[in-house]
Amino acid sequence: MSRIHVIHENPAWLPPLAEALDRRGLPWAEMFLHTGAIDFAAPPPEGVFYNRMSASSHTRDHRFSAEYTASVLAWLTRWGRVVVNGPRALDLEISKVRQYAALETAGLHTPRTVVVAGRNEIVAAAERYFAGEPVILKPNRGGKGHGVQLFHTIAGLRDYVAGDGYVEPVDGIQLLQAYIRAPRPVITRAEFTGRRFTYAVEVDTSEGFELCPADVCAIGEAACPVGEVEGRPEHKFTVIDGIEPGFRRQLEAFLEIAGIDVAGIEFITGPDGGPLVYDVNTNTNYNPDAESRAGISGTNRSGMGALAEYLGGRLAGAALRAA
Repeated sequence: MSRIHVIHENPAWLPPLAEALDRRGLPWAEMFLHTGAIDFAAPPPEGVFYNRMSASSHTRDHRFSAEYTASVLAWLTRWGRVVVNGPRALDLEISKVRQYAALETAGLHTPRTVVVAGRNEIVAAAERYFAGEPVILKPNRGGKGHGVQLFHTIAGLRDYVAGDGYVEPVDGIQLLQAYIRAPRPVITRAEFTGRRFTYAVEVDTSEGFELCPADVCAIGEAACPVGEVEGRPEHKFTVIDGIEPGFRRQLEAFLEIAGIDVAGIEFITGPDGGPLVYDVNTNTNYNPDAESRAGISGTNRSGMGALAEYLGGRLAGAALRAA
């Protein structure tokens, strides 16, 4: 039977998509990729394969899930299966450096970034390239904002790097990134389905960088009352009307070039008022509370609703081609 195969490694993120697929009566199955075996000479099952492998898989003790998924995607493409968010999307999911290169090549702007290999090189690189200015330290392969920290001083950065609490990035690469002082403590996350704009959310960053919108990523109540930070939104995640049309078209063109079908793209307003893109999430989640407040829950305008419709369309198209 031809069906939608959902490739993933985190069961906690699966229920919203499962509900959306079931509501539409779409046949589907999960492919949990952590360990396993495939016969490369044997054909895969029929259907459409949706890759949801996350850059943060190693934080759930699934250290080699992304690498195993790359092998599975090679097997699927070798046999001509329809893959949503295929090998090129996975490659950008697990490397912010390669993301930024692809974004800049497509004419989009990213924050100034210095790539550092080696724990002992971090402080010297910050001193050399940022001259004591505040910097954000982030792993090249992270996810959910995991490991992202802001340092206002070199002394603070030095203490962290030298301390017992330092976390070595899984691929050995750290990024030093210019701290962007946005007019308000928010970033924007634009969601795309089938390489077309779905909706955007405004995300409050005043509590830090844990920006995963899924319920299971919630970090509890804010540490300071709403209104204490100037310009702070009322809610952590808020669906907004849209983004600037020309910029939206640029992002859609980037997805076409990069071979990414489904993504959440995060950007911040730079000092000149223009957008700076700093993250592309090919394993995107959606915030149900924000969708509920916007009146789009359960509809085809919701994140999972749009995704289920898209996957259903790809499945129908694959069935027609096979007939």
